[in-house]
Amino acid sequence: MPIRATSLAASYLSASCALGMKSSRIEMSPPGVDGDSVQAQGGIETVGSLGAGLCVGDIVCIHVTAKPFREVAAATGSWINHVGIVVDTAGDQPLIAESTFPCSRLTSLSRFIARSKRGRVAVARLSKPLTSSEEQHVRAAAGRRMGVFYDTGFNLHSLRQFCSRYVREVIEEATGVRIGDIETFAALYSRRPQAELRFWRFWYFGHIPWKRQTVTPASLLRSPHLRCVFDGVATDATVG
Repeated sequence: MPIRATSLAASYLSASCALGMKSSRIEMSPPGVDGDSVQAQGGIETVGSLGAGLCVGDIVCIHVTAKPFREVAAATGSWINHVGIVVDTAGDQPLIAESTFPCSRLTSLSRFIARSKRGRVAVARLSKPLTSSEEQHVRAAAGRRMGVFYDTGFNLHSLRQFCSRYVREVIEEATGVRIGDIETFAALYSRRPQAELRFWRFWYFGHIPWKRQTVTPASLLRSPHLRCVFDGVATDATVG
């Protein structure tokens, strides 16, 4: 059975899912992008109350603390460094399809948020509500990409996957809506000339592939086709 809404925020999420209500913008650039100083616009919720209002196709955004993900946040100037997409809301809690190490998989909402520093989470939704057919297409598109190995090189054209590419391609295949900006590493860092490159030189064995095309979690959330429906903290996420 679906989780019952237990708070005003959950009721708001449910209503906005059905009615396409306009909501706030995700705070992308806090005073430090390591997740320590982020102001949560949507307050504090339980996983149950948050999950009660999620819809298939929603994009769930978190801050993972592993070093490569922290460097992604620093490079993009956003606390968000990992994203997944809701593919099922009929069970005890929503299921999130994600590209992660070692390969793409389904993860419960609680386990997904439990990986985020201090339970930090935001939810973005397409401005136009999905039809039942589009929801089915989201599930199918996500399913076709299950079990694909994670691309640690963040190459948009590789045979592997990474989180923002995964979500972008699922949304586009299912709805025809294209979110996120394709950009080279050079273009990405040209906007943040103060960014530290030592980690990425090590990561790429001394040769950063500046001409490589990629798409970042932050660029997905800047899309005019998305709106924020929650930006806050989930208090009781567990890995169990």
